[in-house]
Order: sequence, then structure tokens, then C-alpha cells
Amino acid sequence: MKKKEELFDVDAQLDALFGVEGTPKRAAAESRAYAFFTGQIIEEARKKASMTQAELAVKIGTNKSYISRVETGKTEPKVSTFYKIVDALGLSVELV
Repeated sequence: MKKKEELFDVDAQLDALFGVEGTPKRAAAESRAYAFFTGQIIEEARKKASMTQAELAVKIGTNKSYISRVETGKTEPKVSTFYKIVDALGLSVELV
């Protein structure tokens, strides 16, 4: 018979690794996480549109390496560039 897996508090883990909420270290970690998550969404949408990084780059007037950096979370696009990416992928943004 399998033992139940031990549950743990994710917030405590995050606090231990990156400091408590509101600290500069935690804010930097959250910023990197959001950049990575945004990049993953863009990559998934690009692949769903059957578009290469190079094709997307041409559509928005940049280069393939920039798209790669965005998709891996190494670079956060400016809002204007983000909207160009969204438009090039045939998506829309809804503010709620």
C-alpha cells in the first residue's frame, strides 16, 4: 500500500527561497516568473498558429533572437511590442 504523499506549504517554500512577499528579492523572483509565463503563452500561441520564430519576428519588425528571448523569459516585451505580437498571432487582449 502506498503512503500518502506529504503535503507542504508552497508559500513557506517561496519565502525560504526568495524571501517574504514585499521584499526586493521576492519581487525580482515574481517578475522573472511572470516573464517566463508570458513567454510560454506566446510560444504556445505561435506554435498553434503554425508560425516560426523567424516568421513572427518579420511580422512585428524584429529578429528571431528577440522572439526567442521573449519566449524563454529572458526579455519582457514593451507593451507596444506585446500588442504587435498579439496582433501578429491573430489574438486579442481583453482588459477586465
